[in-house]
Amino acid sequence: MPRFPLQTPRFSLPNRQPLRGRFARVALASAAAAAVLPTARTTSAEPAGRPAVATTTTAAGPATRGSDLDGDWAVMRGIEPRGYLCGRAPSPVTIDGRGDEPAWAAAAWTEDFADIQGVVGRPAPRLRTRVKMLWDDDAMYVLAELEEPDVWASITKRNTAIYLDNAFEVFLDPDGDRQNYYEFEVNALNTTWQLSLSKPYRDGGKPTDPAELPGLRSAVHVDGTLNAPAGGPDRGWSVEVAMPWAALRPYAGGRPCPPADGQQWRANFSRVQWGLEVVDGAYRKVPREVRPAAFSMWSPIGVVDTHRPERWGTIQFSASPATATFRPDPLRPARDAVMGAYYRQRAFKQAAGGYARSAAELGLDDPAAGGLAVPVEVIAADGGYTAAARVSLPDGTARIVRLRDGSRLTEE
Repeated sequence: MPRFPLQTPRFSLPNRQPLRGRFARVALASAAAAAVLPTARTTSAEPAGRPAVATTTTAAGPATRGSDLDGDWAVMRGIEPRGYLCGRAPSPVTIDGRGDEPAWAAAAWTEDFADIQGVVGRPAPRLRTRVKMLWDDDAMYVLAELEEPDVWASITKRNTAIYLDNAFEVFLDPDGDRQNYYEFEVNALNTTWQLSLSKPYRDGGKPTDPAELPGLRSAVHVDGTLNAPAGGPDRGWSVEVAMPWAALRPYAGGRPCPPADGQQWRANFSRVQWGLEVVDGAYRKVPREVRPAAFSMWSPIGVVDTHRPERWGTIQFSASPATATFRPDPLRPARDAVMGAYYRQRAFKQAAGGYARSAAELGLDDPAAGGLAVPVEVIAADGGYTAAARVSLPDGTARIVRLRDGSRLTEE
């Protein structure tokens, strides 16, 4: 596969006391405009190198009713997904990795990333990460800022496991159905990996790898030195990505691209950070057996697994962000109710060999006792099941959220 061009213009950094006379700013830019490849490599499990998913077990052994079936959901349901108001770009965006054009000045930063397992009882990440977003008629734009005293990257082959380096990741599930979602990864060399998932790995999802967005552009800017321990402490690196609407349309589930004013998409952003040591004047990654990678996310999941779209955050697109207000998802009580049934059904099947036939069998006949805000209905059929929950909206209407095929969320 072709490599992206590497350009290394150097500039002095103001207001800095480096260990050696002057630091460099390294800009790596590319236009990743290749079409989707005609063949795909698929696997039935998460790629090698990801940490094991943290799960909750009970000392009493298998259980088939009640809160003992919640597993990961016991932690995940208490986490409030984050939201972001994504404004229309007031002027052109230049993809050079710097994010210093006037358009970005009008955009707000997200909250600092948190530990992937949440903010309660977990220390804040050692290094700051945050994101800005914009959009126009052509594309969605993402700017990420990653604090980093030791900027390092080693992978130069595109569409390989970039998360084995320090990496920034984007996840998009525009229609929020937990299926057919897109993932983008990049390291400080601007080496990228683009793939998509039919559904989460834990549900038997198959990746399309690669799944390159035609016309995607990305760039990385390094504020300091790249792969140079003797250069002294760096400030970090930043990423800019432009994802064309035409290329994102297959993931939108029939929703308009570009989005309508006020439309919301499910999304998340992740940072993978490995430990480093200096050996013979060069960086070397500390083996995962000695120090596993640290994962931080914009919208924490609750467990160490980025592929839980039910806990991703929400982006609300706005044509007039100065006067718009972010709207929390009014369907979240129903979405959480059916996901509560999903987690209990997984545990029930593992213990009993088949799915429960009703909410009562799962201990969800009393919503409050089951940690639900609204009742959920569970119906077993043809070796599978569906779950549905209804929520009343402030305007007097009602909506229903269904979980179909043990994985897909739909809204009615």
